[in-house]
Amino acid sequence: MLTIGKLAGAARVKVPTIRYYEQIGLLPQPERSAGNQRLYDRAMLDRLAFIRHARDLGFPIEAIRDLLSLSDGPDQPCAAADSIAKIQLADVEARIARLVALKAELERMLAQCAGGCIADCRVIEVLGDHSLCTGEHRLQDAAPVM
Repeated sequence: MLTIGKLAGAARVKVPTIRYYEQIGLLPQPERSAGNQRLYDRAMLDRLAFIRHARDLGFPIEAIRDLLSLSDGPDQPCAAADSIAKIQLADVEARIARLVALKAELERMLAQCAGGCIADCRVIEVLGDHSLCTGEHRLQDAAPVM
């Protein structure tokens, strides 16, 4: 049995992350020692490693919840898991497309800058007037403008 600190080290996550996953139900509540210390078995380490890997691949929490539920029934067909992964792949491809557009716009902006003084700086000018951009490159993941 592992304590929460040992589990965190083995899974390469922070202790508050484990507590959060327990709080939102991704990890079941662990057994407790006589001294009320959390105790985890190998199955919990495997589940936490699954969650961490899914997060590393960008899966949202609800998708991970669904994947964990599917993994709890190993005799089920994997069509539902494939569907969840396809949705994630489409999201990644859309983010890549936005990043490629962003890269192109930044390269264009820099190529047009003469390197003189700020009063003539194309970078400052374009950042101040979005209409000077050539395409849509706004990252939807960015924080909204207040």
